[in-house]
Amino acid sequence: MTKRKITSQNLHLLLPGKVSKMAVMYATDFGLPITEALKRIYQSTTYRQLEDEETKLWHYGPVALYQMFLERN
Repeated sequence: MTKRKITSQNLHLLLPGKVSKMAVMYATDFGLPITEALKRIYQSTTYRQLEDEETKLWHYGPVALYQMFLERN
């Protein structure tokens, strides 16, 4: 089995799963439509840092990322 390396070219493949789980938590906690939750997450500082491979935030799970999102935004 070949070990795959996460790079700035393939990082985008990991993000939708993490963001969708964050959005469900956010929508549930704040009574928002899922589309509004997604919009707020995608426009956030946390997401901008998440999509930057050099920050290595992609190592974190959705719960940790959600807590980070709540603290920073």
